[in-house]
Amino acid sequence: MSSVLYDAPGPRARARNLILSVVGSLFVAGLVAFAVYRLADKGQFAPEMWDIFNYSNVRSTIAEGIVSTLKAFVLAAVLSLLLGVLLAVARLSDHKPLSWLATVFIELFRSLPLLITIYVLWVGVFSKDPLWAVVFGLTIYNGCVQAEVLRAGILAVPKGQSEAAYALGMSKTQVMVTVLIPQAVRSMLPTIISQLVVTLKDTSLGFIVTYEELLYAARQIASTTVVNGEDPYVPVVIVLGSLYIALCMLLSAFATWIEKRGRRAKSGIAVAPAEAMDDPLEAEQIRKADG
Repeated sequence: MSSVLYDAPGPRARARNLILSVVGSLFVAGLVAFAVYRLADKGQFAPEMWDIFNYSNVRSTIAEGIVSTLKAFVLAAVLSLLLGVLLAVARLSDHKPLSWLATVFIELFRSLPLLITIYVLWVGVFSKDPLWAVVFGLTIYNGCVQAEVLRAGILAVPKGQSEAAYALGMSKTQVMVTVLIPQAVRSMLPTIISQLVVTLKDTSLGFIVTYEELLYAARQIASTTVVNGEDPYVPVVIVLGSLYIALCMLLSAFATWIEKRGRRAKSGIAVAPAEAMDDPLEAEQIRKADG
């Protein structure tokens, strides 16, 4: 059976696809096996390479790197969300100059590579404190992305919601804060959390400006520790890469928990019971008759 856009493959096409898939898989597996063989030949998988993680100084360096990574992430996450809300509201503003400035700011810093922003902030403003160069660089870039996410969520809210709020006498600020933004955040929460995971991973760019986060710690460990005449790059990459994966998975699990909790939360205005709408005099007569 076929359609205009897609034709189901016949027996020959299925056989050809199967052969190509098997050959491609074997080729990739061969490359991986060759890489593992070469690394093992250089002693990267020797037990001595993994013993370095039993050293107290290596463990303390990794712990300090994790703390520095989380510190930069928490600050950048909070500030980027606040900046995202402000930019989204400004871009949707009826004041054209404000909307135009927000649009230019978003398009400029969303298109500019994050590494350049961090480096410029470090060289020009925060040369003595690389933490804030990383934090503000992440804040500016991710704030612009979060602004577009929130703007899309606000525009996706049915117009009847805002029209009903205006009919109740709410101002535009009240409608935005109490009606539109909460619904936009709830609908766009998966995308917001996904961008926060990107923010967490992008803290690794701090090693460029000598901020001692997790990747900087990995580089220090691998370059200053020598085992059997080799630098333990592979064990360090595997262990610290696993830590990055674990941190991102914890953040994703936390986001999933928040999303499920939000779905279970009761919201809205409850419908009044039928007896509450009865005539008060009639209700009083019934109460006396029953008494």
